[in-house]
Amino acid sequence: MNWKFWKRGKAKAKKKSATREWIEAIVFALIAAGLIRTFAMEAYTIPTPSMEKSLMVGDFLVVSKVSYGARLPMTPIAFPLAHNTLPLLKIKSYVDGIQWKYRRLPGLGKIKNNDVVVFNYPMEDWRPVDRRDNYIKRCVGIAGDTLVIRNRVVYINGKAIDQPVGLQHQFLVRTDGSSFNPKTLEKMDVTEGGAFSAQGDFRFNLTEENADKMKQFGNVRMLEPYVMPRGVYTEEIFPHHEHYPWNLDSYGPIVIPAQGVRMPLNVHNIHIYRRAIEIYEKQKVDVKGNAIYINDKPADGYTFQMDYYWMMGDNRHNSLDSRYWGFVSEDHIVGKAIFVWLSLDYNKPLFRKIRFSRTFRSIR
Repeated sequence: MNWKFWKRGKAKAKKKSATREWIEAIVFALIAAGLIRTFAMEAYTIPTPSMEKSLMVGDFLVVSKVSYGARLPMTPIAFPLAHNTLPLLKIKSYVDGIQWKYRRLPGLGKIKNNDVVVFNYPMEDWRPVDRRDNYIKRCVGIAGDTLVIRNRVVYINGKAIDQPVGLQHQFLVRTDGSSFNPKTLEKMDVTEGGAFSAQGDFRFNLTEENADKMKQFGNVRMLEPYVMPRGVYTEEIFPHHEHYPWNLDSYGPIVIPAQGVRMPLNVHNIHIYRRAIEIYEKQKVDVKGNAIYINDKPADGYTFQMDYYWMMGDNRHNSLDSRYWGFVSEDHIVGKAIFVWLSLDYNKPLFRKIRFSRTFRSIR
């Protein structure tokens, strides 16, 4: 008879193999990173110059998800830590057959005018909302605001907004026929623009500070801001209709929709609000003669279900923003950019790439 049967319950657990320990560690790390990325914060990099010189190509940012409340996943089945494509393979990283409706956790606050915001690009209708490319711009207008641009200046509710540090516009420069020293332009960090005639005519994207400096150059005969005149219709500018002859420097007035607020509609302003009603809020819209129908019922107004925002780049003449594609709905909002943790100048040699002056710099 085996008298040691009572010891069986105390037998030592079998030691895990090294392979199993590695797998468990990797799975735990992926889950932890995924939770932090979804509900707390995420790292982003600036790929384009639309925010220069406020944010620069090569800036690596930390974006807070808790500032406005973390958005719960809308496309739940996806490869961990991938956005919309798998690296190297360049194939879809998600399954779009299962979609959850938009929900957001309570946040520390709401979007304010002049916040720098990361959001999903609203024009990628072929992708689920949370899998659209990430854009970063300054929110110049929030829900309920009336926005106007006059002579390049943005007005919200009749008041000119504060100009962000680093704001750039395009300037026309005429010299005595000579060019500019590349080293001088590099020192000033002038990176966009150049000659457009052989007679000494130049276009540069400049901050006001750099424009004032360039005026003092001995070879500069004229320097003035480039401004598109009021009433000049630019077809690519939202809402892409000749009834609204707007352009980059002369725009509006336009009222930004707010949740729960009824917007009067007519055959003209339906061009402004149709996309928001039809694409973002999933309502059927028809225009028949002078009559507007929403879900097959006559309508002279519409009550919006979400808040909307107006996003613009600080590099005003080199930014694809709301002036081109209109409102950004609240379900597209990802988070608030809070600081730059690393900045690289890809045009500099290896040991000069890091912009130490921008490292761990807060975003304003």
